[in-house]
Amino acid sequence: MPDLVTDLDADLIPRLAAGDDKALGELMDRHMSRIHGLATRLLGDPVMAEDVTQTVFLKTWQIAPDWVPGKAKLITWMSRIGTHACFDIIKKKKPVYVDSPPELIDDHDDAAKGLMIAQRRQTVDSALAALPDNQRAAMVLCYYQYMSQTEAAEILGVSVKAYESLLSRARRQLSRTLDPELLNLGAAE
Repeated sequence: MPDLVTDLDADLIPRLAAGDDKALGELMDRHMSRIHGLATRLLGDPVMAEDVTQTVFLKTWQIAPDWVPGKAKLITWMSRIGTHACFDIIKKKKPVYVDSPPELIDDHDDAAKGLMIAQRRQTVDSALAALPDNQRAAMVLCYYQYMSQTEAAEILGVSVKAYESLLSRARRQLSRTLDPELLNLGAAE
């Protein structure tokens, strides 16, 4: 018999199943920024990420009555739903071409440093966006969502060994396309 998973959201699940909207609010307080951050990193668009975030919480609300405690952590399931919703959007997404890039607003004290950080982030984000979907998701789950390998593998629906392989291939590709200095600084910002 597999080990039961300890879920930090177990206290909310029965209340969600009973239709308690305050429980949904608490769940959103706990995890909205994490789900939105995951979707933003995968999609590169915070507005589309908001739609994914809403979808994840709506689906969580809907499945609460049928949730089987101990099988998986609720946040792991939510992250998996969010990741797959992003993949669906990416598959349907058509490129949008503009004549000029939008102007970046500098809210840093030192404009030069702020511009350098923004350019570095944009370079890293562009390199991430060029990775295949599963590799990009593996990198985001590891470096931006701080997921364990077991959780990330579960979210992606692969074995831990396959997840490690995705990370390895993504790192190799990024090392070919990015300046080594960016590899050390890009994930920290």
